[in-house]
Amino acid sequence: MPDLPWFVYAMLLAPLGLILAAAVYKSLQVRAAREWPSAGGKVVVSRAEVRKVKVMDSDRQEGHRFEERNFAEIVYEYSVAGRKLRNNRVSIGEDLGNFQVAETIAKYPVGAIVTVYYNPLHPNEAVLERDLPKGMWGCLGIGTAIVLAIVFGSAIGLHQITEFVSTQIPQHGNPAAAVAFAAFGTVVALFALVLHWQASKAMKWPVVTGTIKLSDIEQYIAAAQDGHIRGQTMYQRRVSYTYAYNNLAYTNVHASLASSVASTSSWLVRKSTTAYQDGAAVKVWVNPDNPSQATLEPRTSFVWVLWLVAAAIWGVAYYAAVHG
Repeated sequence: MPDLPWFVYAMLLAPLGLILAAAVYKSLQVRAAREWPSAGGKVVVSRAEVRKVKVMDSDRQEGHRFEERNFAEIVYEYSVAGRKLRNNRVSIGEDLGNFQVAETIAKYPVGAIVTVYYNPLHPNEAVLERDLPKGMWGCLGIGTAIVLAIVFGSAIGLHQITEFVSTQIPQHGNPAAAVAFAAFGTVVALFALVLHWQASKAMKWPVVTGTIKLSDIEQYIAAAQDGHIRGQTMYQRRVSYTYAYNNLAYTNVHASLASSVASTSSWLVRKSTTAYQDGAAVKVWVNPDNPSQATLEPRTSFVWVLWLVAAAIWGVAYYAAVHG
């Protein structure tokens, strides 16, 4: 095992720990909800709705950003001890948006008679579904095993590869730097391959007509680094557009498959991204399996830049191996 500080492993495993902690918390909520009594209810509102969601973003000075997402707005009425109540929470799990919007609306149409499970101590707290998704813990178990294998397997593997490379290159070469740069170049190349795969799938999505709501350059302050008090000013193209698919209206802010690219140069962002006219009609490629996911630009013409970057990094790895 490589002799790395404990906090390195802690940082790599922290996201997994947060996911598992959230799953345990939700499981405790489900256990409590199983004791809740039920009442008959009726769906009075069933529609798609756009809400602003606060999203954690460590790249920004404030640590978050706001993003528009699509939700299934299901409002139902029920009565407890002669008191008529309303609620719009469907599941005990957290609804993060942009997921199963059409399916949820189809499952709970206006006028549908439903069973409402409510908190006897606070009857205004209620849900229609009090079970977590089937197979969740199985998926988390498999995911945990994969993450542990990747983290510790990569650490051990890179250590072994470095020792092997040191026997194959000149003595004045730098095996650690060569392996590190080669691994980084491989990650960039894999990212390029993923974008190619996403683009090939998106090109086959059905196309509908949409309308541009807003197209502008967003300015924000990046998180401070290297002991600086204030981060750099960053610029990013923000495009918001609406479209309809299977008679449901959606809003999206991802114009391309890599729309999160930001730069310190507003000129570069304006030149490298498409400026749409507000109110203009546009073609929208919609994911039929999840209509909340869509794009205006399914092609990824900039991927060649990633291949050049990967090649350059591999070149640095070769130089480190030969010249140190």
